This record gives sequence, structure tokens and C-alpha cells, in this order.
Amino acid sequence: MPIYKKDFNESEKARSSLIGFVFFLISVIALYVPDPSQDHVASLLRGTVLRPFVLVQEGLVRRSIHARDTEVLQGRLDSLEAVITNRNTLSEENGRLRRLLELSEKNPDQYVAASVIRSGSPGSASMFGVDVGTRDGVERDSPVIMGRGLLGVVRESQATNATAMDWTHPQFWASAMTADGSIYGFVQATPGRFREADRLLLDGIPFHQELERGVVVVTSGLGGVYPRGIQIGVVIEESGAQEGWVRSYWLRPFVSPGEATQVLVLVPRGEQPADTASLSGGGAAVQGRVQATGAISLGASDAESRTPR
Repeated sequence: MPIYKKDFNESEKARSSLIGFVFFLISVIALYVPDPSQDHVASLLRGTVLRPFVLVQEGLVRRSIHARDTEVLQGRLDSLEAVITNRNTLSEENGRLRRLLELSEKNPDQYVAASVIRSGSPGSASMFGVDVGTRDGVERDSPVIMGRGLLGVVRESQATNATAMDWTHPQFWASAMTADGSIYGFVQATPGRFREADRLLLDGIPFHQELERGVVVVTSGLGGVYPRGIQIGVVIEESGAQEGWVRSYWLRPFVSPGEATQVLVLVPRGEQPADTASLSGGGAAVQGRVQATGAISLGASDAESRTPR
């Protein structure tokens, strides 16, 4: 008589059918469970059974984001290296041509980056400090710029810090001209009843010369403090007060002193600041403070020189 053997295929099929029915039943029940309960169950599953899969997914997404960021940063680095390489070549060619033509340097200056420090004490609203000093080449009467406009000038300089005044100070003034160099005058601060009402006044314009609204006014380089070409402001309208044969105009400054946080301070090129910006050949090794050079001259005469007031 043959021995009876259990049909395992039928038992496996039955077990699979049962498991499938159980999951079907659970899914049907889950459809009618309130949303808060569904969220609670889903959160419980993500924190227990599905936790390894969630961690793997997060890691893959994070790696993908880092890969894209790395590509973007590498592209910017390559562009920066190309710009610096081309600029070095142009600077060498420019220097060689100027030596051949026996021309003097137009802009023998460079800038060091600095952070603005406000004391907040009464009576110091128009004064601010910077975290660079004589060790960085900063001296008295060193101009301070922010963005593309003139912010003020250094009044006292110590070893590691300096004190400066912005254009709202009553003692501020600068020799100025239009951007095309056709009209000259001087700019001075005109305090208002509130700090927001402080304005700049362009004075000393000959009566027979008129300025249109929107004309850009820059430093003229006269007086030996501010180099030629730093933007000061834009003509708004003519001032109502006129004395003699001169005109005066209100200016809208390019720089708001209350927004100043990071600035550039001009130092003579002969000085060697303690921190400099450099870029190594194979890779980028940016060190110290970023220096901006040369980009503000608007056709200054080669015979001009910087002498202290």
C-alpha cells in the first residue's frame, strides 16, 4: 500500500491565498480609517519597519544634492580661475605698454575688506568703526566705499582697527564732478531733522551750467583724499537756495549708511596689508581678505597724485 504524502504545493497555495486575503482585508479597512489614524499608522510604520528604507532614500537624495552643488561650485571655481588668469595677463600687458609709453600709474591704490562696527552710543550716529588698521595699511583719510558708492572716510587709525565717519557727518565734504568730467563742484552733507532726512548737496556749480535729473556725480580726485571716479550719488533736483553765480543740486546717494555691514577701505599700493587674497595654480586656495583694485578710475589725469590734506 503506498505511503500518503501531503501535497505541499496545495498548502503553499492556500497559505498565499490566505495572506493575500488578509492584506486585501487590511487595505479595505484602511480606506475607512479616519485620516488622523491613518497618519499615525503611517508614521509608526516609517519609524519601525520602513525606517531602513527611509534612511537609504534620504542618503541617496542627500548625495544627489551634494553632487549637484559640487558641480556648481566647480564651475564657479573654473570661471574664477579663468577670470583671474585673463586679468593677470591683461595687467602684465597693460604694465608693459605703460612702461613703453612712459606713462605713470593711473590708480596706484588697492582696497582691503572690512566689517563695520557701530558703537550705538549717543552722538556717534555718523561715526563707525572698521576691523582693519595700520597693520593692513589703513591710514587717516583713507576712503571707505560700499558696493559702488562712497560711504565715508577714516578719521583715526590704530593697529588693528580704525574710526571713520560716513557722508551724513556735518564735516563731510568731497570734491566732485559729473561722470563725463565736464562739470566740477563739491559735495557736502546737509543734516535733516531725522537721519532718514539727511541729504547730500552738490554745490559750487557755475551758474551757466545746468545738470539734468539722473546725472551721476563722482569724486574728481582733487583735494588728495578721494581718488577720481568713486560714485557719490545721482542728481535729484536743483536746490532752491542760490548764492551769487553758482547753482546747487540735491543728490540721492548711492550708499545708505544704515545698511553698511561690509565695506572696502582704500590703502596705498605701496603698503602691504597683513592679509591678502591669493589663488594657487592647481586648485583654489583663497586666503585672507579680498582685495579689489583698479575698477573706479574714470579717466583721471596721469599727472594727478595723492597727497594728504
